[in-house]
Amino acid sequence: MTAESPDLDEVRRALPGAAARGELIAHFQPQVDLVTGRIVAAEALCRWKHPQLGFIRPDIFIPLAEEDGTILEIGRWMIDEGCRQSVEWLDHGIAVEISVNVSAAQLTTPAFFHYVADTIRTSGAHPRALTMEITESRHIDDAESVTALLEPLLEMGVGVSIDDFGTGFSSVQQLVDLPTTEIKVDQTLVQSSSAASSTLLARAVELGRKHGLRTVAEGVETREQLDLVRGLGFDRAQGFLIGPAVAPAELERQIAGQSD
Repeated sequence: MTAESPDLDEVRRALPGAAARGELIAHFQPQVDLVTGRIVAAEALCRWKHPQLGFIRPDIFIPLAEEDGTILEIGRWMIDEGCRQSVEWLDHGIAVEISVNVSAAQLTTPAFFHYVADTIRTSGAHPRALTMEITESRHIDDAESVTALLEPLLEMGVGVSIDDFGTGFSSVQQLVDLPTTEIKVDQTLVQSSSAASSTLLARAVELGRKHGLRTVAEGVETREQLDLVRGLGFDRAQGFLIGPAVAPAELERQIAGQSD
């Protein structure tokens, strides 16, 4: 059961401790390499199944978690799960990069970055298998401080992605101000048929090449969109055409079933 319109006050009350109570679930949406067509990465997405309220949509509970600070608890749990899953897949002979979203609240918390570094070390996860996704449309008040917190992770080999690229006011500035390894273009550009959107997509690829960044097109839902981003030179694609977010075991089956 999914709670389509749960009482928001009930959701707020239930949020604290959801991770500790074992109510959170990590699902993984695959990304494919546009040259080989193979699954090479996955975005970790948080799901919440409350014992009484049922499944609560992320677009409902994530904004509330950011308001009350519970996002820090959720963020730590997602880092734990991302590292744990990476190690488990490697033990099964599957090398898949995992990206984890980072909220605006986490970006202002030095302890979170230390937690990421410590978790990578203690879990045995390979740093290069982890990418932190920073939403481009959220304003970063102190890019210098955020850069200082990100740099030790980059030195370890952790990737940094600018998510939802092209939707906010600071697309290019974020590339200049933050140490970045990847541009992830927002689905609204990928799914639009306008000439302006196609121009912005081409510009994203150009920026990626100029700055030595990997480019990912998200929200790919049709064969035409896949052909477009491949033709423009994107490195990777993600979206429902590639596959929805699924449980780890299901993604593992998909990867194992890929032809050589």
